[in-house]
Amino acid sequence: MKEDQKLSPWQQKLHEIIYEADTPMGKLFDIILFIIIIFSVILIMLESVKAIDAEYHEVLFILEWLVTIFFTIEYIARIICIKKPSNYIFSFYGIIDFLSTIPLYISYIFAGSQVLLAVRAFRLLRVFRILKLARFLGEASQLKRALKASRAKITVFLFAVLIASVMMGTLMYLVEGDEAGFTSIPTSIYWTIVTLTTVGYGDIAPITPQGQAIATIIMLLGYGIIAVPTGMVTAEFAKQGKDNTSNLKNSGRYVHVNTQCCPTCTKEGHRDDATHCYNCGSLLNE
Repeated sequence: MKEDQKLSPWQQKLHEIIYEADTPMGKLFDIILFIIIIFSVILIMLESVKAIDAEYHEVLFILEWLVTIFFTIEYIARIICIKKPSNYIFSFYGIIDFLSTIPLYISYIFAGSQVLLAVRAFRLLRVFRILKLARFLGEASQLKRALKASRAKITVFLFAVLIASVMMGTLMYLVEGDEAGFTSIPTSIYWTIVTLTTVGYGDIAPITPQGQAIATIIMLLGYGIIAVPTGMVTAEFAKQGKDNTSNLKNSGRYVHVNTQCCPTCTKEGHRDDATHCYNCGSLLNE
């Protein structure tokens, strides 16, 4: 299909239903798609349970094929209702949709490839667009800005933690030695990081009083390591939260919930009052 060629009426209607969620039909389609995606992920989980798969293998297999056929039809429909299919095919969602469809087909060539169907979980990212959760999108945008603003502080902090881990790990290696499982400095550093993060697998443990004293200090430091970066991000998040909606609009950071998708380049994220695509300039509603 040529890029300057207009879509036929049925293609425009199909595009509106499949790619957008501003109309009742579009929202219904996306909600049904969302339910089927969840259902398919549950199917994959059930198939991995040997007892369930042994008893209901035929049923699960048939259901999986029905879901795969639905996704195949949806994938083809997404291709035929846009002016430039390659923009969708090689986009993030296009690749995810393709990978979600082919595993069952190629399982006849490569055994076990159907486990790749778990990639369908990535399609759940559409939930924000489908349900138009503007508040969550706004909070996510605010959190993103907070993380970006505090990334320098967090980087310096993590670097300091890494240096402390190397020093503590080396000290534990000298104090404990091979008998306690501290067979090398890298192994000791591994134990230090596990202890600092309060995970504590228990595969290695100090046995000397000196080592236990150092371990106690490391454990106490672990709580600080959790608190410090959390405090950094929280402070930035609170700072970002002081902006009200009008300020966000004026600063260009207002979250637009328009679900329109360009029929030419498939770009989303247009302004609510947009008439043309911000990426290619094509008319959004022909």
